[in-house]
Amino acid sequence: MTMTGHPPPRRLLPPALGVVAAVAAIAVLYATLKPPDKRAGGCPAASQALSAKLAPLAKGDAGAVAIAAAPRPALALSFERPDGGKASLADFRGRAVLLNLWATWCVPCRAEMPALDRLQAETGDNGFEVVAVNVDTARLERRGSFLDGAGVKALTRYADPSGDAFEALRKDGKALGLPVSLLIDRDGCEIGVAEGAVKWDSADATALIGALKGG
Repeated sequence: MTMTGHPPPRRLLPPALGVVAAVAAIAVLYATLKPPDKRAGGCPAASQALSAKLAPLAKGDAGAVAIAAAPRPALALSFERPDGGKASLADFRGRAVLLNLWATWCVPCRAEMPALDRLQAETGDNGFEVVAVNVDTARLERRGSFLDGAGVKALTRYADPSGDAFEALRKDGKALGLPVSLLIDRDGCEIGVAEGAVKWDSADATALIGALKGG
């Protein structure tokens, strides 16, 4: 006699394992579909080594500077020169840069500006420049009086009245407020970022910038 019956029941995953499997599947799908980070990689080994060299120097008065564990190419930011001509970060390739975004309505910017000016006066040369960019989009006539009042003499008066540079950094997870500063090496890679005012003319900060220049 042929015996018939029901097929054996399927083995089910325990609820906990089922949740883990579902989460893993979603993670794989997200990794597959999310747009690639176009700036990932692209920096030479020298930038990585420089980042490791600067990390222990970001202390004391330079402790607000967050050094990147994995440097990325800097964003393609553009701004204006004092004569109205166009400039971009790409123009500074081959030189280390401290990029600083500031505005006339920013109280911490007023406190920080003299230190930036002194840093430029003391360390600015063919291998390094403090690139301080004003990002006011209205009442542009205030820029000159702000800098004059801060006693600025060494800084070139760059500006971005479009506000695009600030917006680009905001979308990149930086520039949640002002001032914001980026340390960029001679290969155009972001080495560090500081949100808020820094005593850039302090011994700690000048040691950090000296290492950036020498990297």
